[in-house]
Amino acid sequence: MRAAIFISPLFLALGFGARHYASERLSLKPQNFATSAVASTAKKPDFATQIKPIFQARCQPCHFPGGKVYERLPFDKPETITRLGTKLFTRIKDEKEQRLIREFLAQ
Repeated sequence: MRAAIFISPLFLALGFGARHYASERLSLKPQNFATSAVASTAKKPDFATQIKPIFQARCQPCHFPGGKVYERLPFDKPETITRLGTKLFTRIKDEKEQRLIREFLAQ
């Protein structure tokens, strides 16, 4: 019979459940924690240099100054992109661009 295993709250907070611990699939190597720390401190996408160019390439001229729907949905303004969220993916099909936009929306 197996002895009961105490799982600390820190262990659970880091995302490791009892199932992983008990099955010994968990690797507590230092590089695993370093990768997590780097990922969480990664710089968020900048609207002007990374997000806006995606919309300029896909949604111009209609959603930019002089376009038919610019007055209602100006895509050169971050608040419009934030308000519309993933509804924008009807026109943005590229997975890398979608990932970048999701990262921007998560800010």
